[in-house]
Amino acid sequence: MSEKSSEEQLLEFLYACPVGLIECDPTGEIAMMNPHAMQHLLPLAGPRNASNLFAALEQHAPELRSLAAAYTPATGKICDGHRIFVDLGSGRRKQAPQVLSCTMVKLGADRLMVTLSDISQQVVQEDRLRQADTWFATLLDGVNEYAALAITPAGHIASANLCFTRQTGHDCTAVIGQKLAEVLHSDSSGGDLRLEEQVEIAQRDGWHLQEGWQQRRNGTRYWCQRLVVTRADGGSPSPTGFSVVLRDVPRREAAAEDLRRLLTCDHLTGASNRRHFSQAMEREQAHWRELRHSLALVILDLDHFKAVNDTYGHPVGDALLCQVAQACTEILPPRGIFARLGGEEFGVLLPRFDLDQALNLAEEMRVAVAGLCIDTPTGQLRATASLGCATLEEADGSIDALIALADRRLYAAKRSGRNQVHQPQACAA
Repeated sequence: MSEKSSEEQLLEFLYACPVGLIECDPTGEIAMMNPHAMQHLLPLAGPRNASNLFAALEQHAPELRSLAAAYTPATGKICDGHRIFVDLGSGRRKQAPQVLSCTMVKLGADRLMVTLSDISQQVVQEDRLRQADTWFATLLDGVNEYAALAITPAGHIASANLCFTRQTGHDCTAVIGQKLAEVLHSDSSGGDLRLEEQVEIAQRDGWHLQEGWQQRRNGTRYWCQRLVVTRADGGSPSPTGFSVVLRDVPRREAAAEDLRRLLTCDHLTGASNRRHFSQAMEREQAHWRELRHSLALVILDLDHFKAVNDTYGHPVGDALLCQVAQACTEILPPRGIFARLGGEEFGVLLPRFDLDQALNLAEEMRVAVAGLCIDTPTGQLRATASLGCATLEEADGSIDALIALADRRLYAAKRSGRNQVHQPQACAA
């Protein structure tokens, strides 16, 4: 029996390899991939071009194209273990996210080798370990005492200990009778609940705990765990007041901020990434169920963006995406979140915005995008966007239904001529 040729041995290796292997050129055009790579790539590509790596992953990892284009050495590792958080649509939100690890190596001027492997279970385990580590770090790093207060059902401070003065800078005797919500200023830009909202939940559930940035009297911030507990004295069936406990928890701020940016921001535009956006939606959905505050979603899609890349090249397209993100972020309300969902599609999450407010902001964003101008070697480039808006109330509290409704309205704007915000009331008329 003759020995196997080197080509046969290579094919056996490719088929037996437990990870996905892809060979492509610098533009992403695939020359070869093994069965494991096909299993990972084809479901992600959907209607997009599955023969091009960057096009197939555009919805989930648009930054890969930029990473490859920005890598200038002749050979070397472009990225190692880059994580791709996969969202395959509705019905998967209660499951752990699928996460792929991508390593991309430049073998020559016209040759890239890419590996894809599923690390979903590893990420779940890491999350559990990180939660445990955070808890133990709090115990080991120490806590700078407890500030304890008692407040009336109306939110006025009835008593405060000396640690409240040391922690916040406010005189614990001078604040008696004042509203605690007016004394303490929290940073709500990250979606944290206001104090009165915590009190409302504590009145229903008995207690509520959250942590976030708290502001001292001198304007500096510190990381604070805030616990609100219901008090019912003398067997009263309704609350007679609330106890509030504040803990100053030390944080390694520079490292924490670097980690936050890495985990929550889009590599190219600096906007929030898809994973952070999905987590924020689930958090705000929980707030909506508890407090019934309005919540709106805007989906923005650039018009004819493929033609921009085809005509001017991907570097110009990337510059346009960055300018769109910057222009829209500048007019975003404090609690709003602006995210790149993939390719040329962006999402805007607007807590406490009703439909009319969302439509007005969407129109401001449309005007901002239309006002952008990028100089290119062949002249100035201008862009337009189409937008669709919806509220969680319209979607009966379902995130999947909310996304689907905003998406339908976005494409209604596309069908009506683009460069516009779809007006739902026009359909009802």
